[in-house]
Amino acid sequence: MTQSALVVSLLALSCGRGAAPAEPPKLDRTSSAAPTALANASLGAAVGDEASRSAAATADATPARGATVMQVHAAVSLGETSEQRVSAPRRCPSEMAFIERPSGAYCIDRWEDSLDRRLSSGGFEPWPSNEVVDGREAELVAVSVAGRKPQGYVSGVQAQRACNQAQKRLCQIDEWVRACRGPEAQTYPYGNTRRPGVCNDRSKVVGAHPVVALFEQFAPPGASRAKMWTPEWMNDPRLFEMPHSVEPAGANPECKSAYGVYDLVGNLHEWTADPDGTFVGGFFMDTTLNGEGCGYRTRAHNFEYHDYSTGFRCCKDADSE
Repeated sequence: MTQSALVVSLLALSCGRGAAPAEPPKLDRTSSAAPTALANASLGAAVGDEASRSAAATADATPARGATVMQVHAAVSLGETSEQRVSAPRRCPSEMAFIERPSGAYCIDRWEDSLDRRLSSGGFEPWPSNEVVDGREAELVAVSVAGRKPQGYVSGVQAQRACNQAQKRLCQIDEWVRACRGPEAQTYPYGNTRRPGVCNDRSKVVGAHPVVALFEQFAPPGASRAKMWTPEWMNDPRLFEMPHSVEPAGANPECKSAYGVYDLVGNLHEWTADPDGTFVGGFFMDTTLNGEGCGYRTRAHNFEYHDYSTGFRCCKDADSE
């Protein structure tokens, strides 16, 4: 069976009423092969050139903000990782990883972003990760927190605004890919060979697609199955509560790049700062259709599009030393 046929078959269910139509594939507007080739060609060399200078990261603990040189040296003597040494005294907020590149150092959120809503009292409260944000954008701030389900149902425009309101920005494509590939320019965050079950990528679970399952369970009798892949169903908040769906940020501890950045492949698509609309990394039902691993890109939608699969994380320039 070809890969395309396999993808279609995985999205189909048969319950005596005929096979479910496959979700319209989020294919690159130019070529599905182009993302991987472009990522390998334009970024592989740059990341490889940097390998001798960049440090691999475990990044689960870093020195406190304002650590002194003496504290840093003490940490090194206790066997602290090279990434921890590079980022201290800290040039990034604690929830972000520090990455160097020839064009300038930057910070990237370690975990896929969720949202906090600003209250009239001046405080904040978590925003439900499965709720659309249309009309509430001014109240919402991006946060990178382990253990919370990341925000889906968000467009590139909305994600950019949420990052800006956190004094950050959406990542450039090369920033995201560099963070994913690590200093060794690997195909996946964890290496060069796909390892099933390391990341939240369940595309081979037959009949597990949440849109199909939701439609089968809740569509009114006689509803046309042609409506399954419409905004009404693809933005339904119940999709995040279905089995084999999005997981809390960092729930898969081995799905981590050498820089200590989690869930770059699978879980949710992640918008980048491309006003024409590009999201990367794949999501829990597909990490192969538009490229492999860190080379996955989708250009099928404009920057205003959102559905249950679209998420994001933020970047910012690193603070000066």
